[in-house]
Amino acid sequence: MKAQAGTRNLFVRPFAIFVLTAAVALPAALAQQAGQPQTAPAAAEQPAQPSSKAAQEGFWGKVNPFARKKWVNKRIDPLKDQLGELDEMNAKNARDIQDVDGRAQAGIRRAQGSADAANLAATAAGEQARRADATAKDAAGRVSQLDQTVSGLDSYKQASEAVVEFHGGQPILSVAARKQLDDLAASLPGRQGYIVEIEAHSPLPGPAGIQHSERLAEAVKRYLVTEHQVPVYRMHSVALGNAKAAGDEGAKPANTSSVHLRLMENSLAAQGAAQPESALLHNAERP
Repeated sequence: MKAQAGTRNLFVRPFAIFVLTAAVALPAALAQQAGQPQTAPAAAEQPAQPSSKAAQEGFWGKVNPFARKKWVNKRIDPLKDQLGELDEMNAKNARDIQDVDGRAQAGIRRAQGSADAANLAATAAGEQARRADATAKDAAGRVSQLDQTVSGLDSYKQASEAVVEFHGGQPILSVAARKQLDDLAASLPGRQGYIVEIEAHSPLPGPAGIQHSERLAEAVKRYLVTEHQVPVYRMHSVALGNAKAAGDEGAKPANTSSVHLRLMENSLAAQGAAQPESALLHNAERP
């Protein structure tokens, strides 16, 4: 719009100046033609003697009454008015262009502000999505770990075993039997989540064999509690008499008085007990 207004001014102003110049020059030309008398060639050779009245009236006298200043001004004033209107219109166009440009710049700034705000919102949303994804992955890892923990609560593995023999059928521990129990108890400190399975066998059949095997199992448990302070809840015993234990399909009925001990350790408890030791080793390796 600024370029169009400038182009219009280039064409309008020269045209107005041309019209104004023509209006001033035309009466002068007419006055000059009117001041020359139509005489014979001989009269033209004699110099004209201006009258005193013409000298007083000057060039713009009664020779051409249309060339008076009032007549010229009457013809020029409309052009001046048109030039004033043109200048006013140009000024109004400049103000309108400036106003449109200001509003356009304000709109651009508002659009840029909105774009910046949208960019910030998108960045914040991306950061929240990243944190939510990390939280979801952490929760999935915890669920998986909890599932492994629950699954491993009832998972035990055998750590060691011992078979204690009783001679003469009496529930009295020999020196060799006590040595076996001492070795088993020496491996218990520091362990977590362990149990001691105790299976007592007797060569006697029927209820007599069950009662006899119960006394053997009680003798072993009593020794571990009194001599090594093994918690009672850690020991689980069963009196089998002369019956074979479940899972021993190929075993024969017991023909001696004995107690079979198995140290069973929970896999999760063993893993938890091993972690502090590995952490200590890791810290020891650090400078």
